[in-house]
Amino acid sequence: MADDDDIKEYRWETGYEKTWEAIQEDEKGNVEASVHEIIQRAKRKAQLERKGHTRLGMMRHMYVILDGSDAMLDQDLKPTRQSCTVKLLEEFIEEFLYESPLSQLGFILTRNKRAEKISDLTGNSKKHLEVLKSIYTQSSCSGEPSLQNALELALSTLKHMPTHAIREILILMGSLTTCDPGDINTTIQTLKSTGIRVSVIGIGAEVRLCRHLCHSTGGIYNVVLDDMHYKHLLHEHVFPPAAIPAHSADNALIKMGFPHHGPTDEKTTSLAMCMCHLESDESGRLAGGGYLCPQCRSKYCELPVECKVCGLTLVSAPHLARSYHHLFPVGPFTPIPVDTSLSCFACRAEFKEIDKQVYKCETCTKIFCLDCDMFIHDTLHTCPGCSTNQKTFQNIIDS
Repeated sequence: MADDDDIKEYRWETGYEKTWEAIQEDEKGNVEASVHEIIQRAKRKAQLERKGHTRLGMMRHMYVILDGSDAMLDQDLKPTRQSCTVKLLEEFIEEFLYESPLSQLGFILTRNKRAEKISDLTGNSKKHLEVLKSIYTQSSCSGEPSLQNALELALSTLKHMPTHAIREILILMGSLTTCDPGDINTTIQTLKSTGIRVSVIGIGAEVRLCRHLCHSTGGIYNVVLDDMHYKHLLHEHVFPPAAIPAHSADNALIKMGFPHHGPTDEKTTSLAMCMCHLESDESGRLAGGGYLCPQCRSKYCELPVECKVCGLTLVSAPHLARSYHHLFPVGPFTPIPVDTSLSCFACRAEFKEIDKQVYKCETCTKIFCLDCDMFIHDTLHTCPGCSTNQKTFQNIIDS
């Protein structure tokens, strides 16, 4: 009986990695190397979960629903839930629009039993950051949220989006209650039939309604443990998800336009009103620069965007290039024992005995150090050994 008690863990201990046992001091008494190793191990675990040759939703339209109730003023996340959410969202917006350059992001705030759209769908991160800092503040949190009103508001826009794009809703929920005007199960069925995926990150505790919502629409439901876990859960929604087979049957060739940026000199080009700001306070301002739609010549100040006149998707070539690596990610390298007679193929640094492991590409058999391994998978997205070997590179293309 005593042996069973020693093996069994408490509920709050299950799945915990006990990272404090892995932290060790170096010769100078610093623990930065051990902490860096733990972070690298977590990144490698995420790399192993990525799979290539999978049908992904490269074009995404996501609305983030923010809880603006009194529950967001609790201090279990320092300094408050609301302040911690804003800080993490600033990084999430930049990463989301960088990793998914063909996608658009929007924000909805629910408070006082109502829901309001504070930021329309756009690929401009500066607009979202300005809205978060000006509108979503601690003084704006009051009352109860209305989950149904927020979902209906997002649904009214997302249902008109093209079916070849992934339509998503991410809810950051701190309250354990919701004040809805009707039956929310009807809204859930509408979301399911429309093919809109809803995910929820709970900041308080698990709510059965949120789990039912995510399970019905094919989303992900998690509850945060601390601020670092909160950041990790947000990061899971950065990369493009797998396409839903039931709503991707009509996918075909997508017509896109590649507009060039017009001159900004008002003397050499005709003045025109930007279609992005027709309903804003700056709608009366005429300017000469911008991106002109190649089909209807409507002007826009940012890309990517869907033309409001002819419906053509306007993107730039770098946007497509940045999205390509998601379809064919670099495979995980195999860890092997250190051979001090060898050096890293990328940075040419010689391996030392203090290096615990080095990593080999199974395709080109080149060996890399830990830092180059992470740089290749996180930033470069191309193996230098495979790129320099033309025969290997051709085999990868043919496969």
